[in-house]
Amino acid sequence: MAQGRENKVHIGIYGRRNNGKSSLINSLAGQEISIVSNVAGTTTDPVKKSIEITGVGPVILIDTAGIDDIGELGSQRIRKSFESLKLIDLAILVLCGNQFGAPEKKMVSEFNKLDIPYLLVHNKSDKEKASAYFRKSLEKEHHTSILNYNSLKPGKEKEHLISLIRVAIPESAMSRPAFIGDVLNYGDIVLLITPIDIEAPEGRMILPQVQAIRDIIDNDAIAVVMKEREVDVFLKKTGIKPALAITDSQIFLKADAMIPKDVPLTGFSIVLARYKGDFSAYLKGTPKISELQDGDKVLLLESCTHQVSCDDIGRVKIPRWISDFTGKNLNFDVVAGLDRLPNKITDYALVIQCGGCVITRRQLINRIQPAIRAGVPVTNYGMAIAWVQGVYNRAVEIFVDKATDENYL
Repeated sequence: MAQGRENKVHIGIYGRRNNGKSSLINSLAGQEISIVSNVAGTTTDPVKKSIEITGVGPVILIDTAGIDDIGELGSQRIRKSFESLKLIDLAILVLCGNQFGAPEKKMVSEFNKLDIPYLLVHNKSDKEKASAYFRKSLEKEHHTSILNYNSLKPGKEKEHLISLIRVAIPESAMSRPAFIGDVLNYGDIVLLITPIDIEAPEGRMILPQVQAIRDIIDNDAIAVVMKEREVDVFLKKTGIKPALAITDSQIFLKADAMIPKDVPLTGFSIVLARYKGDFSAYLKGTPKISELQDGDKVLLLESCTHQVSCDDIGRVKIPRWISDFTGKNLNFDVVAGLDRLPNKITDYALVIQCGGCVITRRQLINRIQPAIRAGVPVTNYGMAIAWVQGVYNRAVEIFVDKATDENYL
């Protein structure tokens, strides 16, 4: 499948102000893509840059503010840098002048807490190399070598760093799981039902639909795309029986009525739930919708920010459908992007995560892990919709081994 931004390896560059983080990025990229200045604090909010690294492929480098920034604004910049840890697969901590103090220790502590592999790079080696004592003590403590680096003239150091990056990137970040192809056979016809409504982007399709088409083609199957109004006409005129039908979750009921019962039916959001989310946790958490009580708080997590429509799926439709289904007086909070939660995660009776089409799997998993660790049930937009509309079993059946999965109802 084509590797979009959401599937690229994300590498975060961290360190004190003026340690040469931006210069390091420019040296890796082979071009000036980040602003370099002798003025400390030039980089403010984390900045993403897409580059190609030989032997790795396309990656996203995240240039961050200094972890030793000062003042009220500096504290906000540091917070943004730490928030970016939820996005990355690998960290590079840039050192300088044989310094490894409280800012670095705090950052490494966060790396370990989030299970993020990291590399230590001692920059500006043309001015001062890492001393033997400094390297030995840190290498013993962190079980990683320290690379002396001159980001202005990297030379062979650049190849060495790239080789270290190749080894350090976790396998989970490099793997490319099947989007839908693992449940298809050669020549299968897959019917994609794609409503064109107020939430459909002008002149294009949403990303999960595009991903599905590409993955179907990559797996030597056949994608047939149409709006819901044409489904009956297509089935009657052609006599074709699809091997699978995938629909927009918002019209599950219509699709369930139109698609023959012996044809597997699922939703784009449920495909994403398996592809990127914790599908087992979703299977376990979705039935908890039926146990919600008056006054319960429900948290909806959107992974991107977008213009809210009058009938928005996360802010309007899902809360309405769940309230109608349960008959309970519920409180809903919606958090977009990396915004902070308005309450403690344990205040919520249920967390509903969107499909996460524009973020990586690691980013999505990091987003829902606090709830899972706290024992708060989690589900996904599409799975929640399928549950309240009574088509849940059919929607997840193709992805579940009913003989072994205890969470399948």
